[in-house]
Amino acid sequence: MNDQSLWYLENIDVTGIFCPQKLSFNQEHFPHKEFSKGEYIYFPDDLSDKIFFLFEGRVKIGAHSDSGKEITKAILGRGEVFGELSIIGEEKRRNFAVAMEKTTTCIVGKDEMKSLMRNHSGLNLFLMKIMGNRMLEMEQRLESLVFKDSRTRIIEFLKNLADKKGQRVGYEMLVRKFMTHQEIANLTATSRQTVTTVLNELRNKNILTFNRRRLLIRDMSNLESEGKA
Repeated sequence: MNDQSLWYLENIDVTGIFCPQKLSFNQEHFPHKEFSKGEYIYFPDDLSDKIFFLFEGRVKIGAHSDSGKEITKAILGRGEVFGELSIIGEEKRRNFAVAMEKTTTCIVGKDEMKSLMRNHSGLNLFLMKIMGNRMLEMEQRLESLVFKDSRTRIIEFLKNLADKKGQRVGYEMLVRKFMTHQEIANLTATSRQTVTTVLNELRNKNILTFNRRRLLIRDMSNLESEGKA
């Protein structure tokens, strides 16, 4: 599946709705803002009054435990949405959002979003799907944490990553902008050393190959079988 397809649901082109050039709006109507690598978009306890549509770049959503340990909840890419809880009653942010590279977002106020939802019926379904998918992903991660070992969690994460953001190339599946081992560890509640060990093992079995820029899964069925081993 191509990342760009994430913008589409029930024949609604979200880039068309929020692109000022397509609707002849000026930048003040739907402001586009660039964030540098490492720049925070919002912090916990900030006022939750905006929704962000990610046009370019990557954003990490996370929180910190009482002991100060960082918890990564999601890593989002082009065509994804964040900050959406503001439209269902969140008054202050519970998480932080930080740009992982140079990032461009379109920012929509929650009141304006509610107005758009009234005028564009497909938006309701679009946002419901986003929030529903996020909830399912969190439930799956919790179940995986409770019932599966570290190796299985990492393999399952790689499979889900390919299913969601991979691009089929012949019989292989390509994921561009592959994550660091530490980022995968944060998302799977494992250690960086364990992630490195599992990835090297899978590479030695010729199931996948990877570098800092991409992941190439040579056979999805073999990867899935490894997760059941």
